[in-house]
Formats: sequence, C-alpha cells, structure tokens
Amino acid sequence: MTNKAEQFEGGCTCGAVRYRMESRPMFVHCCHCNWCRRETGSAFALNAMIEADRVTLQKGKPTLVKTPTNSGKGQNCFRCARCEIALWSTYAGAGDKVLFVRVGTLDEPQVMPPDIHIFAASKLPWVQIPHDTPSVEGYYNAHKFWPEDSLLRRANLNSDS
Repeated sequence: MTNKAEQFEGGCTCGAVRYRMESRPMFVHCCHCNWCRRETGSAFALNAMIEADRVTLQKGKPTLVKTPTNSGKGQNCFRCARCEIALWSTYAGAGDKVLFVRVGTLDEPQVMPPDIHIFAASKLPWVQIPHDTPSVEGYYNAHKFWPEDSLLRRANLNSDS
C-alpha cells in the first residue's frame, strides 16, 4: 500500500498485541477534554486518525471495551486482553472505518506530534501548547485545518459506504 518508510509499528506494554500502521495518519489530535484526561489518566489524549484498513494486526487481538463519551454516543475502545493498554478507539461520528490510534503505543511516538490541540479551553494550566501548533477552544472544522490529501482520504471513506 505504501513504502516501508511510511509504516509505523506499535503495541501494548506486555507485547501480546502488535500492530502496524501502513501509512501516515490523516490527522493527529491532542485532546484536552475532561473525558480524555480521565480515560488516559493523563493530561490529554494523543490520537492518530487513520483508516482501519491501513492498520494491520501483527500479533494478538485487542478486546473491545465500550466506554461512555460526553456526546452520549460512546466509544469502542480496543485494549490488550492481558495488560489492558488502550491501543485505539472508534467513535460514532467516524464509525468503524477510522481508528483513533493512541500515539503513545507506537514504538516511536515522537514521529507523530499533534497537528492540532482540541478542547484547549479545558487543558490543565501547566500544559504549554507550542505556538506553531493550531489550538482551538473546543472541536473544529476539519476543512479549515486538515491537509487536502487527508480530506480526500476521508471523503473516499464516506463514498465507500
């Protein structure tokens, strides 16, 4: 599908689940909402949005855990059955065609910095957002921030329905 330089591997802490992203993601969110903070047990969640068919399981099979969201529609969180690390989620808005891969589970998470910080109005006061990275108070319009090729990838997913 893509060249090897655009593949990114990751997995859970215990090694029972391994995966490979077959391309760069469409977009990377750093979400500062209270729900993401609670879910991750950290200051924010860092998710790489990528087409589900561009993620290949190399080892193991994540377990589905349904968790609530502020929208009331919930999310499907996929975790290692053994160490329970969250690997990715799907959300009602994007359906099961888009995975929100937890960047922290990549072997080299430093290669995927956030493209945008969202829900920055509720970020913790000691978190510093770089001046050269877009930041919005709540959610945002993808057409304003996403690169053209990512918008095309997303449109192609919707046309496959």
